[in-house]
Amino acid sequence: MTDYAKVFRALPGMVALLTPDLLYVDANDDFLRLSGRTREQLVGHHVFDVFPDNPQDPAATGAQNLAASLRRVLESGERDSLAPQRYDVESPERPGEWDVRYWSAVNAPVLGPDGRVELLVHRVEEITELIRSRGEAAGDGRTRVLEAELYTRARELQEVNERLRAAHAREREVALALQEAMLPAPGPIGPHRAAVRYRPAAGTLNVCGDWYDLVALGGGDRIGVAVGDVVGHGLAAAGVMGQLRSALSAASRVTKGPAQALDVLDLYARSVEGAENSTAVETWIDYERGVVTYSSAGHPPPALRHPDGSVEFLDRATDPPLGARPAHIRRPQAETAFGTGAALVLYTDGLVERRDEDIDAGLARLAETLRRHGEAGPEALADALLFEMLPVGGATDDTALIVVGL
Repeated sequence: MTDYAKVFRALPGMVALLTPDLLYVDANDDFLRLSGRTREQLVGHHVFDVFPDNPQDPAATGAQNLAASLRRVLESGERDSLAPQRYDVESPERPGEWDVRYWSAVNAPVLGPDGRVELLVHRVEEITELIRSRGEAAGDGRTRVLEAELYTRARELQEVNERLRAAHAREREVALALQEAMLPAPGPIGPHRAAVRYRPAAGTLNVCGDWYDLVALGGGDRIGVAVGDVVGHGLAAAGVMGQLRSALSAASRVTKGPAQALDVLDLYARSVEGAENSTAVETWIDYERGVVTYSSAGHPPPALRHPDGSVEFLDRATDPPLGARPAHIRRPQAETAFGTGAALVLYTDGLVERRDEDIDAGLARLAETLRRHGEAGPEALADALLFEMLPVGGATDDTALIVVGL
């Protein structure tokens, strides 16, 4: 069995682990050696208590820039890099004296099962000797010039990062508005009750690829219910989502069953940039016959909660995602019976998938939640599912949900 603690300490280069509160958890041997600190001086201590800014340098910004980078990782759940910059370190042999140092750092998140940051990987490259050697080679005064260049580059990179974050935030805002416009709350479908929910991913751009659709079908008391998920996120995914949703909604009205509707969508997706490998599931509910007919293109299976409390996952007609095959092949179709008082739940993977966890665990949670709350009406059941299934801090992927009373 691999001793990962031993591997971590032998990693080349300076690497430390921090808690979300910025306390040291551990540091590898190179970090201890190059920083001049012992493990006891680090573990359990706040990073800026161990390495504060040089009080003798009023222009020092190393700690401030590092704090901003670590905060970005905690808020976004994504890796962040710092430009090379000066960050002096107090001499361990001579307290009160500060050694001029130049560092370049990369900070990366370690995410827990709920998608939240559990640890921060803080990787540092010391470039002090490189800066000094370049300055000495260029003659007296060149080191100060290099310091100024580094400071300017760091400020420029910080400004670029701020502009990028503002642009990303604006894209998220626009994409969510577009999503809301294209996925309005549906009106009543005859006498049948249905509840829909959409929850965007928390704190990331992984939004606007999920969609749902409900349509009245001709030829008796029948409705079509579908959900789908587009690969990608942001405005591009929202645009593809709108095209796929409209195409499937139209196909459902003129085809003979869910599989044929997905066949049409599969052919259409091949002509839409960014649509390939999207997933979708189409269900047709026939209230007169008491039957749900369904077909899935690589999507998580709908859940049918029967009146006796048992839960059935509709997984007997699952095929690869849209456009995933080199050649088009007709998709499978299956059906299952239901009784009065049942509930059908369609959803996207944000409801059941978690990092570092098999999807079967999420499906088991869904089944248990349906057993406990399945007798509630669609609106109450939809609220209960979101409350009990989604992480407290929000999911890392957006979630679409439809609950239909049968």
